[in-house]
Amino acid sequence: MTGSVARRSYKLGRREATAAERRSRVINAARELLADEKGPPGFTVEAVAAAAGVARMTVYHQFQSKRGVLEALFDELANRGLVPHLGAVIHQPDPALALDALIDAFSAFWNSDRTVLRRARALASLDLEIAESVRARDERRREHLSRILARFPGGPALSPRELGALTDTLHVLTSFETFDGLLRGNRSFKATVQIVRDLASAVVRPVR
Repeated sequence: MTGSVARRSYKLGRREATAAERRSRVINAARELLADEKGPPGFTVEAVAAAAGVARMTVYHQFQSKRGVLEALFDELANRGLVPHLGAVIHQPDPALALDALIDAFSAFWNSDRTVLRRARALASLDLEIAESVRARDERRREHLSRILARFPGGPALSPRELGALTDTLHVLTSFETFDGLLRGNRSFKATVQIVRDLASAVVRPVR
């Protein structure tokens, strides 16, 4: 490798490292803003950039939009708290056990960074970009539930309307809002998960 090529490679590596470090700072700043329930009323690119100590255009360059920042944050949270547990859902041949595994996986995820998730979802009611990001991710959970329901003995006999109604019901039961509403007072995490499991079991009883 010639000296000029080596220098270019070194400079490229430095630029990539700097870009990765800035990206990490922006994602961490986004999380901190959402974790602070007394923080700014609006979750904006400007607020994230200021908290990260970078220029606003740096955020736009790396993430394109506020939704891009949120998607990156949600990906990081999911990769840490959800994705490792989804294998037990996908590879479980028994649909009842797969449903229990899905409830366990999402309950653990909802509990992993509860304040951040609560604030992001609350802001979704006020901000279209945030709402679109949250809705898209919720639809992935709905797809998992629909596939699990179709694997129950009575699943193939369900009409599209019946399958949709059962899926919608389970989607509500496994949502962050249901989990967050049940995990309060002296109720433990384990007891909260069991309540959701019991309710879900009652929902799917006709197709078992």
